[in-house]
Amino acid sequence: MKRNLPILFAIVVVVALPFLFERDREVVSSPDDTVVIVSPHPESIRQEFARAFRRWYRERTGRTVYVDFRTPGGTSSIITYLDSEYTNNFRNHWVDALGRSWSMEVQNSYADHRVSLPDDPAADSLAQRARRAFLESEVGSGIDLFFGGGSFDFIRQTRKGQLVSSRFLTEHAGFFADYPDGIPRSYAGEPFYDAEGRWFGAVLSSFGIIFNRDALRRVGIERDLESWDDLGDPRLFRQVAVADPSHSGSMNKIFEIMIQNKMQGRYAQVREEAGGTVSAEAEHRARAEGWMDGMRLIQRIAANARYFTDSAPIPNIDVAIGDCAAGIAIDFYGRYQEETIRSRGGGDRFAYITPIGASAVSVDPIGLMRGAPNRDVAEAFIQFVMSPEGQALWNFEVGTAVSVPADRNPYGEEVTLRGPATFPLRRPPILPLLYDAAFEEYRSDPDVNPYREVAGFDYRPEWTSHLFNEQRFLIRVIFIDILSELRAAMAAIIAARSEGRTAEADRAYAVLSDLSRVSYENVGTRIKEVLTLRSAIEEVRLARELSGHFREQYREAERIARGSRRGGTGRGE
Repeated sequence: MKRNLPILFAIVVVVALPFLFERDREVVSSPDDTVVIVSPHPESIRQEFARAFRRWYRERTGRTVYVDFRTPGGTSSIITYLDSEYTNNFRNHWVDALGRSWSMEVQNSYADHRVSLPDDPAADSLAQRARRAFLESEVGSGIDLFFGGGSFDFIRQTRKGQLVSSRFLTEHAGFFADYPDGIPRSYAGEPFYDAEGRWFGAVLSSFGIIFNRDALRRVGIERDLESWDDLGDPRLFRQVAVADPSHSGSMNKIFEIMIQNKMQGRYAQVREEAGGTVSAEAEHRARAEGWMDGMRLIQRIAANARYFTDSAPIPNIDVAIGDCAAGIAIDFYGRYQEETIRSRGGGDRFAYITPIGASAVSVDPIGLMRGAPNRDVAEAFIQFVMSPEGQALWNFEVGTAVSVPADRNPYGEEVTLRGPATFPLRRPPILPLLYDAAFEEYRSDPDVNPYREVAGFDYRPEWTSHLFNEQRFLIRVIFIDILSELRAAMAAIIAARSEGRTAEADRAYAVLSDLSRVSYENVGTRIKEVLTLRSAIEEVRLARELSGHFREQYREAERIARGSRRGGTGRGE
């Protein structure tokens, strides 16, 4: 028996650990009301907002509420889930309630914003009847709110008709004004809320670079990184941690920002050469050249990538421990990691920076779903998230509290702003009021204000937003899918330069970086046309064509860089 005691003790510990370390959670028995929310937000955010909303709701209504968070995955997975639910439920509505026959034309048209509706419904085609029926219906998905993700995805869901207008915009107009008096309609070119109130930015995000100073010195870089171009430094070969833009809308947004930054650089040159006046033709040329500059930068970063992960926090961890020297991160991930390491005695080896004048501020929104089964409670949740009490959760320190007089609250009532109960969320609020000096001592990041940090960068949506999906597709098929060939070519070019064979390295790089096949013009015409068809067969055919073309191009660049040295696989593995 004594011999078995250690084994029994180990079993007890293994079984008990999940309960010993489980965070306290409030249990709502037989709640009066429920709200169902689909969200990619991590558990820390979900727990803090659920807990605080229960208190806020009880104080104002005298009723209990259960916050039912659903987490099918990241934003892409959520959109797939919502599209499936709306399609199935609209089919039931179309067939059972309207007594009509289902077809692929109906399925492809009901959520297509390009289907315009005539004033007279009697003139509707089948596609138009389907679209009108959906927009006039209360067909739902069983979900009340979509909370978290990027504005691009919310705009897409709005166009489909899945998001509908909330009362918040009209009932609480005092929240909205030009910065710093309120939440602006847009800032630095980025939309902050929908003009019809179908979604609202709930929290701000900016993007930047993370790096490990010890690891940088290991590869021969003695200074801090400062710009996106620094991530293309050949000394960082296989040393950059990158998230996969085909799984992360935020990562794709960062790459779009890099392209925009190059476009703006070209535009500034053209403007200076023209004495301040730029013709439409010159602007288009600057955009096209900037697009190519940006894609070449992304190609260099891809060649330097240690991996492309579908988990956004992974780069921060790997850079922190020195497995990678640098990476790309959303601001709150980078700042949280930086503070965690410093608070645990790790010094300043890890750092996060936002490239000056070369990053944008965007929003993670919240939006009301069509057919929301608990609409009134959902409207209350939006009101709470946008309120000073809800906004304080994003960046106040754990356990802090401060009173705000009625004349400073857009709701016109005296309230107490409280920080999170357990988890420091470390994210910048969208409500400008929370950046006042009076709240600095309560905030986790008193020096952080994305409204100020992005000064000098003016996002131009008309330049790149229409190519957001095409950009994501291209990065996958011409960089990620054939990463081994890209790495092998870049490794051979680096070797040629280190051996003094500069001419061969230059010729090889000219071949490697010839991206004319995916020029701004081609992406905006043929490639966009194929992807707009939403035909899996055509998309696969295009992917194979482009991957095959660039695979051979990268192999040719490798052969040129190697010159007469043809031994070895050269795969860069």
